Amino acid sequence: MAFGTELEPASAQIDTASNVIDIAKLKRSLKRRPWILHNQLDYNPEESGSEEIDMNLPLKNCLPKGAICGCSNCGGFHKVSARWRPEETCMPILEEAPAFHPTEEEFKDTLKYVESIRQQAEQYGICRIIPPPSWQPPCLIKEKNTWERSKFTSRVQRIQKLYSERKQGGMDEKMNAKRKRITRTGSEIGSGDGCTTDLDETGHCTAGLEFEHGPKFTLESFNKYADDFKSKYFRMKDEVTDLNMNSTMFQEQWEPSVENIEGEYWRILEIPSEAIEVLYGADMETRIFGSGFPIISNSLETPQYPEYVESGWNLNNTPKLPGSLLAFESCDTSSILLPRLQVGMCFSSLFWKIEEHRLYSLCYMHLGAPNIWYAVPGRNSFKFEATVKKNFPEILEHPELVHKLVSQLSPSTLKSEGIPVYRCMQYPGEFVLVFPGAYHSGFGCGFNCSETVHFAPFDWLPHGQNAVELYSEKHRKTSISHDKMLLGAAREAVRAQWELSLIRKNSVNNLRWKNVCGKDGILAKALKVSPAFLILY
Repeated sequence: MAFGTELEPASAQIDTASNVIDIAKLKRSLKRRPWILHNQLDYNPEESGSEEIDMNLPLKNCLPKGAICGCSNCGGFHKVSARWRPEETCMPILEEAPAFHPTEEEFKDTLKYVESIRQQAEQYGICRIIPPPSWQPPCLIKEKNTWERSKFTSRVQRIQKLYSERKQGGMDEKMNAKRKRITRTGSEIGSGDGCTTDLDETGHCTAGLEFEHGPKFTLESFNKYADDFKSKYFRMKDEVTDLNMNSTMFQEQWEPSVENIEGEYWRILEIPSEAIEVLYGADMETRIFGSGFPIISNSLETPQYPEYVESGWNLNNTPKLPGSLLAFESCDTSSILLPRLQVGMCFSSLFWKIEEHRLYSLCYMHLGAPNIWYAVPGRNSFKFEATVKKNFPEILEHPELVHKLVSQLSPSTLKSEGIPVYRCMQYPGEFVLVFPGAYHSGFGCGFNCSETVHFAPFDWLPHGQNAVELYSEKHRKTSISHDKMLLGAAREAVRAQWELSLIRKNSVNNLRWKNVCGKDGILAKALKVSPAFLILY
């Protein structure tokens, strides 16, 4: 008994000591292990000192490298060793959002057509609009000067972490740890290792804290890069070449279906087996990079494609159409009026988001492989946010981030919470319309390029007022002036009423304003609750 008693204190000391290890020694030992991503350790022997790590903390598994982004010079991935695993597919079963096919006549008036389908489509949060066959706008991003010479800086996404980190508290770790590293890594931006913060309107860091920058690309080089990844990743594991090379030719010509890609995407997120990195280009201002639609650069220029230059479906025109309240805002004070380009590849993701100020969003795909969208209708937004907070408890400490996730909740998880989720496929030459207040996400099935813009028809007014009140409560800055738009609308309504009553000018635009005025008109109701209206009256 005495022998056992003497050993107990010593044993306890050994157990305690084993739970603490010098972090410098740990990092040096990890340097000798080739399967570790060394550049994520940020090891600096001068900074480490006597820093210690508690070994009682849960350890995360380090997945083998499946697809790691290459540098600017290599033009492709260093290595794509991961392969499609069809036997483990995680295909969500979802109802499809509606697709609409406007006639030639219906397609002439953009906002009128959106209003005509709103009652049917808004309950899904999203819908697809397929233009008439005659609508074939030129794709100006394919012009040689833009396609081969205009460059953009890509961003890196680590797909396997988008979903699994919620289970391991990854968002909170990123929130704290990477704040400390931003100063050190800032000088490396553009090398593929550096990071930069992405601030929202309040100056707060968004979830995940920063985007890691990848190499610079032209559209042409990114197309090759994306195609290279997709062909390697979905190549069959066992290639058997016969004497006539028919088997190899079959491998090169085979293309995975959308269902193959979608099932594999959610497999990577839900049961990851390798580290998968992809690149994308997001929110590139068309004022800088150029729009895919034709525009007139000056008033003296004769348009080359007049029917498309003036079309309401040309996203350069949509925000300023008669009947869109954004027409009373200025591009000089709000960049939200400008279309933005998105360039993606297979698996590049749009995280769950809600549009600024609950505006309508219209996205047109210029070229490439399909995008798969998911949407939660606006009526379910509060339940969606509650589910986000449940799955990402860190959000409770950073509530401003609930609208800007950099992690992906699966549709299956949302459905298990009783939240309806709808699926929408978008192909080149098609529009996707997102309704106010709808949370939406998605990913690409291969290289593609799309363009997106916001607009605000009259029925948006209640959503806009709600957004203003919410932003005020959360101390968030606004991207547009709600009162400025309301007062501009009031002046335009007075002008239209004057022309209708005094000079009998029954134009389409004047009649549109007449319908929203009056005692029960949506504009009159919005003005009654506006602080600017209360001050004036």
